[in-house]
Amino acid sequence: MRDTRQTPDHPNAQQHQPHQPPGAAAVPLPPPMSPKMPALVLASTSVYRRDLLARLGLPFTAVAPQTDETPLPDEAPRDLALRLARAKAGAVAQAVTHPVTHPVTQTKAPDGSAHSAAAHTEDTVVIGSDQVADLDGVPLGKPGTHERAVAQLRAMRGRTVHFHTAVCVLRPRTGFDVCAVDSVAVTFRDLSDEDIDTYLRLEQPYDCAGSAKCEGLGIGLLARIASDDPTSLIGLPLILTTRLLREAGLDVLAALRAMPR
Repeated sequence: MRDTRQTPDHPNAQQHQPHQPPGAAAVPLPPPMSPKMPALVLASTSVYRRDLLARLGLPFTAVAPQTDETPLPDEAPRDLALRLARAKAGAVAQAVTHPVTHPVTQTKAPDGSAHSAAAHTEDTVVIGSDQVADLDGVPLGKPGTHERAVAQLRAMRGRTVHFHTAVCVLRPRTGFDVCAVDSVAVTFRDLSDEDIDTYLRLEQPYDCAGSAKCEGLGIGLLARIASDDPTSLIGLPLILTTRLLREAGLDVLAALRAMPR
């Protein structure tokens, strides 16, 4: 339920290869993990996605994609998530081959060593992601305020909401460009207004799609979660992400074996 979708191997899966978005400002690249491995870039400012990707143990750089996240007229929530994930990845992938003007977050490797973003490599894998909550075909984004969060939770109580998390992986050198969606069905309890207000004031999940943090106190709002990936609802489905990375030629375990110790 973060802002922070399904793989073709799953019966509800769908892959998507949308168009190339307009260019973006340029960014520096992290160094490659080894001479044979590409540099890894996360096209996101979300602390939740950075924390999830860090679980894989690979050094990466987080770059702000600076994309417009306004939904198109009558755009379905799943389509919105796919479009925004592709737009974020595309903007950053286009920027990494140009001079530096983009904000970059430096990330440390598991051994604690810092990886400078000033070193450039032509071979880069970029991950973009977006999450949209879907209530009867209506997209629910980040509430931003207490009042909007109250309205969202009132609308969702006693209902099942689908959280669509799209992931797009690009590797410009090889032309790899694949996006997919992992969807999670979340059923909310029939919450009282008092429960809603108490929860929101305690956890203040105003930067989360759906106004709840399932990995925190928000789990108490829920009756059921139907999911194939426990990380999907937090904002970056790592099962799907690692599969797309393998397809792009970046096997996580192989990359870890190849990294200097």
